[in-house]
Amino acid sequence: MIKNIYHSFFKGFKGADFEVSYWDGEKVAYGRGAPRVKIALKKPLPVNFNPENAVLAFGEAYMDGLVDFEGSMEEIIRIIQRNTEGTVSGGRTGKIASVISSIGNLKARQKQNIQHHYDLGNEFFSLWLDETMSYSCAYFNSPGDSLYQAQLQKIDYTLKKLQLKPGEKLLDIGCGWGWLVITAAREFGVKALGITLSEEQYRAAREKVESEGLSGAVDIQMKNYLDLAAEGQSFDKIVSVGMFEHVGKENLAKYMEAVDKLLCPGGLFLLHSIMGTDEHPVNSWMEKYIFPGGYIPSLRETTWLVPEYNFHLLHAESLRLHYALTLDRWYSNFQKNISAVREKFGDRFVRMWSLYLIGCAASFRASGLNIYQLLFSRGLNNNLPMTMDYLYK
Repeated sequence: MIKNIYHSFFKGFKGADFEVSYWDGEKVAYGRGAPRVKIALKKPLPVNFNPENAVLAFGEAYMDGLVDFEGSMEEIIRIIQRNTEGTVSGGRTGKIASVISSIGNLKARQKQNIQHHYDLGNEFFSLWLDETMSYSCAYFNSPGDSLYQAQLQKIDYTLKKLQLKPGEKLLDIGCGWGWLVITAAREFGVKALGITLSEEQYRAAREKVESEGLSGAVDIQMKNYLDLAAEGQSFDKIVSVGMFEHVGKENLAKYMEAVDKLLCPGGLFLLHSIMGTDEHPVNSWMEKYIFPGGYIPSLRETTWLVPEYNFHLLHAESLRLHYALTLDRWYSNFQKNISAVREKFGDRFVRMWSLYLIGCAASFRASGLNIYQLLFSRGLNNNLPMTMDYLYK
Protein backbone atom coordinates (compact mmCIF):
# COMPACT_ATOMS: atom_id res chain seq x y z
CA MET A 1 0.00 0.00 0.00
CA ILE A 2 2.77 2.44 0.96
CA LYS A 3 4.74 1.67 -2.19
CA ASN A 4 1.67 2.36 -4.31
CA ILE A 5 1.75 5.94 -3.02
CA TYR A 6 5.37 6.29 -4.12
CA HIS A 7 4.67 4.66 -7.50
CA SER A 8 1.87 7.12 -8.13
CA PHE A 9 4.03 10.04 -7.02
CA PHE A 10 7.05 9.14 -9.18
CA LYS A 11 4.95 8.27 -12.25
CA GLY A 12 3.67 11.84 -12.19
CA PHE A 13 7.09 13.29 -12.96
CA LYS A 14 7.44 14.75 -16.46
CA GLY A 15 10.57 14.79 -18.59
CA ALA A 16 12.47 12.67 -16.09
CA ASP A 17 14.26 9.35 -16.50
CA PHE A 18 15.29 7.88 -13.16
CA GLU A 19 15.38 4.70 -11.14
CA VAL A 20 14.16 4.16 -7.59
CA SER A 21 15.53 1.40 -5.38
CA TYR A 22 13.04 0.59 -2.64
CA TRP A 23 13.85 -0.60 0.86
CA ASP A 24 12.76 -4.16 0.01
CA GLY A 25 15.19 -4.45 -2.90
CA GLU A 26 12.75 -3.71 -5.73
CA LYS A 27 14.08 -1.39 -8.43
CA VAL A 28 11.68 0.52 -10.65
CA ALA A 29 12.57 2.72 -13.62
CA TYR A 30 10.40 5.76 -14.27
CA GLY A 31 10.28 7.75 -17.49
CA ARG A 32 10.84 6.61 -21.06
CA GLY A 33 14.62 6.47 -21.37
CA ALA A 34 17.62 5.02 -19.59
CA PRO A 35 17.80 6.27 -15.98
CA ARG A 36 20.08 9.28 -15.55
CA VAL A 37 19.60 9.47 -11.79
CA LYS A 38 19.13 6.76 -9.16
CA ILE A 39 17.26 7.29 -5.90
CA ALA A 40 17.64 4.86 -3.03
CA LEU A 41 14.79 4.78 -0.50
CA LYS A 42 16.35 2.96 2.45
CA LYS A 43 13.15 3.11 4.50
CA PRO A 44 9.61 4.39 3.95
CA LEU A 45 9.54 8.13 4.44
CA PRO A 46 7.83 9.49 7.58
CA VAL A 47 4.04 9.41 7.67
CA ASN A 48 3.99 13.20 7.41
CA PHE A 49 5.65 13.04 3.97
CA ASN A 50 4.02 15.74 1.87
CA PRO A 51 4.30 15.26 -1.92
CA GLU A 52 3.13 18.87 -2.33
CA ASN A 53 6.37 19.96 -0.64
CA ALA A 54 8.69 17.31 -2.04
CA VAL A 55 11.84 19.45 -1.91
CA LEU A 56 11.52 19.88 1.85
CA ALA A 57 10.44 16.28 2.43
CA PHE A 58 13.25 14.71 0.42
CA GLY A 59 15.78 17.18 1.76
CA GLU A 60 14.92 16.20 5.31
CA ALA A 61 14.91 12.51 4.37
CA TYR A 62 18.41 12.90 2.91
CA MET A 63 19.60 14.61 6.11
CA ASP A 64 18.18 11.70 8.13
CA GLY A 65 19.87 9.09 5.93
CA LEU A 66 16.58 7.70 4.62
CA VAL A 67 17.33 8.68 1.01
CA ASP A 68 20.47 8.69 -1.11
CA PHE A 69 21.05 9.90 -4.65
CA GLU A 70 23.36 8.64 -7.33
CA GLY A 71 24.11 10.53 -10.52
CA SER A 72 24.28 14.14 -11.62
CA MET A 73 22.94 16.66 -9.13
CA GLU A 74 22.43 18.96 -12.11
CA GLU A 75 19.98 16.45 -13.57
CA ILE A 76 18.14 16.30 -10.23
CA ILE A 77 17.83 20.10 -10.30
CA ARG A 78 16.45 19.93 -13.84
CA ILE A 79 13.88 17.32 -12.81
CA ILE A 80 12.77 19.47 -9.89
CA GLN A 81 12.44 22.50 -12.15
CA ARG A 82 10.38 20.66 -14.76
CA ASN A 83 7.97 19.45 -12.11
CA THR A 84 7.57 22.52 -9.90
CA GLU A 85 6.57 25.14 -12.46
CA GLY A 86 6.56 28.48 -10.73
CA THR A 87 6.81 26.83 -7.31
CA VAL A 88 10.49 26.16 -6.81
CA SER A 89 9.83 26.69 -3.13
CA GLY A 90 9.20 22.97 -3.23
CA GLY A 91 5.43 23.05 -3.02
CA ARG A 92 2.44 24.26 -4.89
CA THR A 93 1.28 25.61 -1.58
CA GLY A 94 4.50 27.55 -0.99
CA LYS A 95 3.95 30.97 0.52
CA ILE A 96 5.74 34.29 0.42
CA ALA A 97 6.80 35.53 3.82
CA SER A 98 4.33 37.97 5.31
CA VAL A 99 5.26 41.61 5.50
CA ILE A 100 6.89 42.64 8.76
CA SER A 101 5.17 45.85 9.63
CA SER A 102 7.37 46.98 12.50
CA ILE A 103 10.85 48.28 11.66
CA GLY A 104 11.99 47.20 15.12
CA ASN A 105 10.81 43.66 14.50
CA LEU A 106 12.40 43.75 11.04
CA LYS A 107 15.83 44.60 12.42
CA ALA A 108 15.57 41.99 15.16
CA ARG A 109 14.49 39.34 12.65
CA GLN A 110 17.32 40.22 10.24
CA LYS A 111 19.88 39.91 13.00
CA GLN A 112 18.45 36.58 14.14
CA ASN A 113 18.43 35.20 10.59
CA ILE A 114 22.01 36.28 9.89
CA GLN A 115 23.28 34.81 13.13
CA HIS A 116 21.50 31.49 12.43
CA HIS A 117 23.85 30.95 9.49
CA TYR A 118 26.98 33.04 9.98
CA ASP A 119 27.48 32.46 13.70
CA LEU A 120 28.07 28.75 13.32
CA GLY A 121 31.61 29.72 14.25
CA ASN A 122 34.71 31.13 12.61
CA GLU A 123 36.45 27.80 13.18
CA PHE A 124 33.79 26.02 11.11
CA PHE A 125 34.00 28.41 8.16
CA SER A 126 37.80 28.42 8.24
CA LEU A 127 37.75 24.67 7.55
CA TRP A 128 36.54 25.13 3.99
CA LEU A 129 36.82 28.80 2.99
CA ASP A 130 40.11 30.21 1.72
CA GLU A 131 42.60 32.33 3.66
CA THR A 132 40.62 35.52 3.01
CA MET A 133 37.52 33.98 4.63
CA SER A 134 35.51 35.18 1.65
CA TYR A 135 32.07 33.57 1.70
CA SER A 136 30.93 34.82 -1.69
CA CYS A 137 31.50 34.15 -5.39
CA ALA A 138 35.17 34.17 -6.42
CA TYR A 139 36.48 35.40 -9.79
CA PHE A 140 38.41 32.87 -11.87
CA ASN A 141 40.70 34.22 -14.59
CA SER A 142 41.23 30.54 -15.34
CA PRO A 143 39.43 27.40 -14.08
CA GLY A 144 42.81 26.29 -12.72
CA ASP A 145 43.09 29.21 -10.31
CA SER A 146 43.21 28.29 -6.65
CA LEU A 147 40.28 29.38 -4.52
CA TYR A 148 42.53 31.82 -2.64
CA GLN A 149 43.80 33.34 -5.89
CA ALA A 150 40.27 33.61 -7.28
CA GLN A 151 39.00 35.35 -4.13
CA LEU A 152 41.83 37.88 -4.25
CA GLN A 153 40.97 38.47 -7.92
CA LYS A 154 37.29 38.97 -7.01
CA ILE A 155 38.14 41.55 -4.36
CA ASP A 156 40.51 43.42 -6.68
CA TYR A 157 38.02 43.28 -9.57
CA THR A 158 35.20 44.55 -7.38
CA LEU A 159 37.21 47.44 -5.98
CA LYS A 160 38.43 48.44 -9.45
CA LYS A 161 34.81 48.76 -10.59
CA LEU A 162 34.26 51.30 -7.81
CA GLN A 163 37.14 53.49 -9.13
CA LEU A 164 38.33 54.24 -5.61
CA LYS A 165 40.50 57.28 -4.93
CA PRO A 166 42.68 58.01 -1.89
CA GLY A 167 40.78 59.70 0.90
CA GLU A 168 37.32 58.59 -0.25
CA LYS A 169 34.87 57.05 2.21
CA LEU A 170 33.80 53.50 1.40
CA LEU A 171 30.95 51.57 3.03
CA ASP A 172 30.69 47.78 2.83
CA ILE A 173 27.18 46.59 3.75
CA GLY A 174 27.58 43.03 5.01
CA CYS A 175 31.37 43.07 5.26
CA GLY A 176 31.84 39.45 6.29
CA TRP A 177 35.26 38.83 7.77
CA GLY A 178 36.55 42.15 6.46
CA TRP A 179 39.07 41.31 3.75
CA LEU A 180 37.48 43.64 1.18
CA VAL A 181 37.55 46.77 3.37
CA ILE A 182 41.08 45.92 4.54
CA THR A 183 42.23 45.62 0.91
CA ALA A 184 40.45 48.84 -0.03
CA ALA A 185 42.25 50.79 2.70
CA ARG A 186 45.62 49.17 2.15
CA GLU A 187 45.70 49.24 -1.67
CA PHE A 188 43.53 52.24 -2.54
CA GLY A 189 44.00 54.54 0.44
CA VAL A 190 40.33 54.94 1.35
CA LYS A 191 38.65 55.29 4.73
CA ALA A 192 36.45 52.22 5.02
CA LEU A 193 33.55 51.18 7.21
CA GLY A 194 32.29 47.60 7.23
CA ILE A 195 29.03 46.64 8.92
CA THR A 196 27.74 43.18 9.84
CA LEU A 197 25.08 41.58 12.01
CA SER A 198 27.18 38.50 12.79
CA GLU A 199 28.94 38.55 16.14
CA GLU A 200 31.50 36.02 14.95
CA GLN A 201 32.35 38.06 11.85
CA TYR A 202 32.44 41.31 13.83
CA ARG A 203 34.92 39.95 16.35
CA ALA A 204 37.21 38.32 13.79
CA ALA A 205 37.14 41.28 11.38
CA ARG A 206 38.08 43.76 14.10
CA GLU A 207 40.96 41.53 15.18
CA LYS A 208 42.16 41.30 11.57
CA VAL A 209 42.01 45.09 11.11
CA GLU A 210 44.07 45.59 14.25
CA SER A 211 46.63 42.95 13.29
CA GLU A 212 47.06 44.65 9.90
CA GLY A 213 47.72 47.99 11.60
CA LEU A 214 44.74 49.61 9.88
CA SER A 215 42.65 50.68 12.87
CA GLY A 216 42.91 54.32 11.78
CA ALA A 217 41.67 53.57 8.26
CA VAL A 218 39.15 50.75 8.72
CA ASP A 219 36.25 50.53 11.14
CA ILE A 220 34.08 47.46 11.67
CA GLN A 221 30.73 47.96 13.33
CA MET A 222 27.96 45.56 14.29
CA LYS A 223 25.12 47.56 12.86
CA ASN A 224 22.04 47.28 10.67
CA TYR A 225 22.11 49.27 7.43
CA LEU A 226 18.77 50.84 8.43
CA ASP A 227 20.30 52.29 11.60
CA LEU A 228 23.30 53.59 9.69
CA ALA A 229 21.07 55.31 7.14
CA ALA A 230 19.20 57.05 9.96
CA GLU A 231 22.42 58.55 11.32
CA GLY A 232 22.92 60.91 8.38
CA GLN A 233 26.35 59.65 7.34
CA SER A 234 27.39 59.74 3.69
CA PHE A 235 29.89 57.78 1.61
CA ASP A 236 31.58 58.31 -1.75
CA LYS A 237 31.30 54.64 -2.66
CA ILE A 238 29.20 51.73 -1.36
CA VAL A 239 29.68 48.02 -1.97
CA SER A 240 27.49 45.12 -0.89
CA VAL A 241 28.56 41.54 -1.58
CA GLY A 242 26.14 38.72 -0.79
CA MET A 243 23.92 40.81 1.48
CA PHE A 244 20.95 41.67 -0.76
CA GLU A 245 19.75 38.06 -0.65
CA HIS A 246 19.19 38.36 3.10
CA VAL A 247 16.92 41.40 3.31
CA GLY A 248 13.71 39.67 2.19
CA LYS A 249 11.35 40.38 -0.69
CA GLU A 250 9.31 42.88 1.28
CA ASN A 251 12.44 44.88 2.20
CA LEU A 252 14.17 45.30 -1.17
CA ALA A 253 12.89 48.85 -1.52
CA LYS A 254 13.90 49.70 2.07
CA TYR A 255 17.40 48.51 1.29
CA MET A 256 17.70 50.63 -1.86
CA GLU A 257 16.26 53.62 -0.01
CA ALA A 258 18.93 53.23 2.67
CA VAL A 259 21.68 53.11 0.05
CA ASP A 260 20.21 56.24 -1.55
CA LYS A 261 20.43 58.06 1.80
CA LEU A 262 23.99 56.91 2.45
CA LEU A 263 25.53 57.56 -0.98
CA CYS A 264 26.83 60.97 -2.07
CA PRO A 265 25.42 62.50 -5.28
CA GLY A 266 27.38 61.04 -8.19
CA GLY A 267 28.72 58.29 -5.95
CA LEU A 268 29.04 54.68 -7.09
CA PHE A 269 27.26 51.66 -5.66
CA LEU A 270 28.23 48.08 -6.53
CA LEU A 271 25.61 45.44 -5.77
CA HIS A 272 26.87 41.83 -5.88
CA SER A 273 23.95 39.43 -5.44
CA ILE A 274 22.49 36.09 -6.42
CA MET A 275 19.45 36.69 -8.62
CA GLY A 276 16.84 34.56 -10.32
CA THR A 277 15.20 34.75 -13.72
CA ASP A 278 11.79 35.40 -12.19
CA GLU A 279 10.10 35.91 -8.84
CA HIS A 280 9.16 32.98 -6.67
CA PRO A 281 9.37 31.98 -3.01
CA VAL A 282 12.61 30.55 -1.69
CA ASN A 283 13.20 26.81 -1.77
CA SER A 284 11.42 25.68 1.40
CA TRP A 285 14.25 23.41 2.53
CA MET A 286 16.77 26.24 2.14
CA GLU A 287 14.45 28.61 4.00
CA LYS A 288 14.09 26.24 6.95
CA TYR A 289 17.64 24.97 7.34
CA ILE A 290 20.16 27.25 5.63
CA PHE A 291 19.02 30.86 5.08
CA PRO A 292 15.88 31.68 7.10
CA GLY A 293 14.35 34.94 5.96
CA GLY A 294 16.29 34.93 2.71
CA TYR A 295 14.90 35.72 -0.72
CA ILE A 296 16.52 35.52 -4.15
CA PRO A 297 15.44 38.65 -6.03
CA SER A 298 15.06 38.57 -9.78
CA LEU A 299 17.15 40.81 -11.99
CA ARG A 300 14.07 42.58 -13.28
CA GLU A 301 12.58 43.40 -9.86
CA THR A 302 15.98 44.73 -8.79
CA THR A 303 16.38 46.98 -11.81
CA TRP A 304 12.74 48.04 -11.46
CA LEU A 305 13.76 49.80 -8.23
CA VAL A 306 16.62 51.71 -9.85
CA PRO A 307 14.75 54.80 -11.15
CA GLU A 308 12.77 55.08 -7.90
CA TYR A 309 15.97 56.22 -6.17
CA ASN A 310 17.62 58.00 -9.09
CA PHE A 311 20.20 55.27 -9.57
CA HIS A 312 21.68 54.86 -13.04
CA LEU A 313 22.94 51.46 -14.17
CA LEU A 314 26.48 51.71 -15.52
CA HIS A 315 27.54 48.09 -15.86
CA ALA A 316 26.01 44.63 -15.34
CA GLU A 317 27.93 41.38 -15.35
CA SER A 318 26.95 37.77 -14.76
CA LEU A 319 29.36 35.63 -12.72
CA ARG A 320 27.18 32.51 -12.83
CA LEU A 321 29.83 29.93 -13.71
CA HIS A 322 32.32 31.62 -11.38
CA TYR A 323 29.98 30.81 -8.51
CA ALA A 324 29.56 27.20 -9.64
CA LEU A 325 33.35 26.83 -9.56
CA THR A 326 33.52 28.55 -6.17
CA LEU A 327 30.97 26.12 -4.72
CA ASP A 328 32.89 23.18 -6.18
CA ARG A 329 35.99 24.32 -4.29
CA TRP A 330 34.06 24.88 -1.08
CA TYR A 331 32.54 21.41 -1.29
CA SER A 332 35.94 19.84 -1.96
CA ASN A 333 37.40 21.61 1.09
CA PHE A 334 34.36 20.64 3.14
CA GLN A 335 34.84 16.98 2.23
CA LYS A 336 38.52 17.10 3.18
CA ASN A 337 37.56 18.32 6.65
CA ILE A 338 34.36 16.34 7.05
CA SER A 339 35.56 14.46 10.13
CA ALA A 340 36.12 17.70 12.03
CA VAL A 341 32.70 19.00 10.99
CA ARG A 342 31.01 15.74 11.95
CA GLU A 343 32.71 15.72 15.35
CA LYS A 344 31.49 19.26 16.07
CA PHE A 345 27.97 19.18 14.57
CA GLY A 346 27.02 15.58 13.90
CA ASP A 347 26.22 13.53 10.79
CA ARG A 348 22.85 15.16 10.07
CA PHE A 349 24.52 18.57 9.84
CA VAL A 350 27.19 17.13 7.52
CA ARG A 351 24.57 15.74 5.17
CA MET A 352 22.62 19.01 5.32
CA TRP A 353 25.60 21.17 4.38
CA SER A 354 26.82 18.73 1.75
CA LEU A 355 23.41 18.89 0.08
CA TYR A 356 23.43 22.68 0.32
CA LEU A 357 26.85 23.07 -1.32
CA ILE A 358 26.46 20.54 -4.13
CA GLY A 359 22.85 21.57 -4.73
CA CYS A 360 23.79 25.23 -5.12
CA ALA A 361 26.66 24.40 -7.49
CA ALA A 362 24.27 22.37 -9.63
CA SER A 363 21.64 25.11 -9.54
CA PHE A 364 24.04 27.68 -10.97
CA ARG A 365 24.82 25.30 -13.83
CA ALA A 366 21.36 23.93 -14.55
CA SER A 367 18.52 26.06 -13.20
CA GLY A 368 19.12 29.57 -14.46
CA LEU A 369 20.11 30.77 -11.00
CA ASN A 370 22.56 33.60 -11.56
CA ILE A 371 24.77 36.07 -9.76
CA TYR A 372 25.31 39.62 -10.91
CA GLN A 373 27.53 42.53 -10.17
CA LEU A 374 25.53 45.67 -10.89
CA LEU A 375 27.27 49.04 -10.84
CA PHE A 376 25.15 52.16 -10.32
CA SER A 377 25.75 55.86 -9.93
CA ARG A 378 23.50 57.98 -7.71
CA GLY A 379 22.25 60.53 -10.17
CA LEU A 380 24.13 61.26 -13.36
CA ASN A 381 27.92 61.31 -13.21
CA ASN A 382 29.57 62.72 -16.35
CA ASN A 383 33.12 62.40 -15.01
CA LEU A 384 33.46 58.64 -15.29
CA PRO A 385 35.67 56.87 -17.86
CA MET A 386 34.05 56.28 -21.24
CA THR A 387 35.01 52.58 -21.27
CA MET A 388 35.60 49.82 -18.70
CA ASP A 389 39.05 48.89 -20.03
CA TYR A 390 40.62 49.97 -16.73
CA LEU A 391 39.25 46.76 -15.22
CA TYR A 392 41.64 44.61 -17.22
CA LYS A 393 44.87 46.61 -16.87
